Formats: sequence, structure tokens, C-alpha cells
Amino acid sequence: MKTPMSLGWLLAGLVGCASVAAQDYPARSIHLIVPMQSGSAGDTIARIVAQKIAASLGQPLVIENVTGAAGLIGAERLARSAADGYTIGAMGDSMLTLLPHLQSQVRYDPLSDFDPVSLVASITSVLVVHPALPATSIEQLVALAKSRPGALDFASGGMGSQQHVAMELFSSATGIHLHHVPFRGPAQAVMEVVGGRIPVMFVALSIAYPFIQDGRLRAIAVASKGRSTLLPVVPTAGEAGLPGFVFTPWVAIYAPRGTPRSVIDQMNRETVAAVGDSGVRARFLALGLEPAASTPAELGQRTRDDFARMGELIKANGIKGE
Repeated sequence: MKTPMSLGWLLAGLVGCASVAAQDYPARSIHLIVPMQSGSAGDTIARIVAQKIAASLGQPLVIENVTGAAGLIGAERLARSAADGYTIGAMGDSMLTLLPHLQSQVRYDPLSDFDPVSLVASITSVLVVHPALPATSIEQLVALAKSRPGALDFASGGMGSQQHVAMELFSSATGIHLHHVPFRGPAQAVMEVVGGRIPVMFVALSIAYPFIQDGRLRAIAVASKGRSTLLPVVPTAGEAGLPGFVFTPWVAIYAPRGTPRSVIDQMNRETVAAVGDSGVRARFLALGLEPAASTPAELGQRTRDDFARMGELIKANGIKGE
């Protein structure tokens, strides 16, 4: 008779401990994996929102940039991390919706190895050229590329990166052929264009804007639905002759699969509050970033929808990875 009673008290104690642990979360610093290069748009987004979340939680969010293979290494690290709420990740959509269609060495399931938390922001992509290139519009760039088939290079932050896919879609839409030169991240790639070693690329406006301002890059078009308030005279790709051409990557918070629901819900509340903060929004908008929060369910659906959509685009346009 004593054994069932003892077991009951034991189970009650375990439930009580779990409840207390959930109430005390977070009791220490949280590790934030960012599978993007320092200085990239995704890294900037992660740092801005992490600072606000940490202040609210009273615990630091320790950021680790885990770069390589266009984000695959960091995403895999997150997928294999302990699902205890003390490791989360800020990931660009390409790691979940693009790379799995292009890279043979993806060792995680983009749709089942992560628990979605919240969207954070979307990124305005801008088509830029070195000022020495004799092209001030999409029409002129296309004409130049057609006059030199395969002779013009474009830079990207890696095979299967957002910059790579954006340019491949652009090339398919315009009927041109450019030579891809991948680098170890968009920050490095854009410096190759600034230095005149590579003539053209698609890149996040938050990275390119200072160089556009000081004349070291020329903005040709933005790949968004509407013009950027930072570049009001630069047309959208649609206005420049490519109707419907929109490429707006996004960054979101995920946790390893199996993270306690109480943690997911708390981190969602914190992320939504941080993205809605007037100071955070102002910093995002000043960099050409669009604040965008969501519920975990909305982010999960967005991930699945974009995974399917990008797979269809990649197949239809014959985009090849490694």
C-alpha cells in the first residue's frame, strides 16, 4: 500500500519541480545561434531584437555567429542543440526554404527539426552595380549583359544564399547569363562590388545603403512591392520592367524541436513585444528593414508555404546548387 502512495508523491514532486522550473525561466543566459556572418542583415536584425529581449528577461542573450555553407552549419548546430530553452536561433529563411532544395549536404529537416517562435523582420533586397559599370537601369544592365554573354560576374554570400537565388531568378526573368562568384557571406561579397572587382549583385539594403549614400555603389532597383523610403527615387523591379518580381527575405526566431511549450510561448511574447517597441522599429526602418512579428503557428505556416514556393521557383528556373 505504501508503494503507490510513494509513487504518487514522487510524481507530484516531479510535476512541481517542472512547474517551478518553468516559472523561473530563464534562470541563466540564453545562447542565441546566428548562422549568418557578422555585419549581415540577419545578424543586425538578431542583435537589435536580442538586446531588447535580454533587457526584458533580465538575462543576457549570448550571440554566436556560426557561419559556413551559407548558414547550413549554424542551422544544423541549432537542430542538434538541447531543447531546454537555453539555446535558440535567429535564422534567415534561406536556411529553411532555399538551401534544402539546392544543397546535398543538408543534415536537418527544415520543416520538423525546429520549433517556430516568431518572425522578426523582412529584408529589402536592392540590385546594385559598381559606378564604373555603364548601366543606370535594369534595361541598360540587361542590354549590357546580353552584349557580353557570361562575361559579367555577380557576387553572393555563398552557393544557395539569398543573393545567389535572387540573381538567378533575375537572370531567368530577363534572359541574361551572368557568372556566379560566391563568397563567405554578403558583407564580404558587397565589398568586392564596392572595390570594383565584381560589377553587380543583389544585397540587403541595410548592407548596401552606406555605400549607396557615399557613391561607391549605384542602386538600380529594389526587389520589393513598393519603393523604399530610404531610396525613394530608385524604382522597384516591377516599375523597371519586371512586373511581379519581388524578393524579400526574412529572419525569424526558432528553437530546437521539443523545446517546452511554455518556453516557446514566453519567447514569442518577448519577441513580439521587442519587434513592436518603437525604438526597435525605428532602428529597423532606418536600415531598410521591415518589422514583422507573428505567432508560432503563423511562422510555421510561412515556413512551409515558402519552402514549397521556393522549391517550385528553383525547379522552374533551373537553378542549380552544389
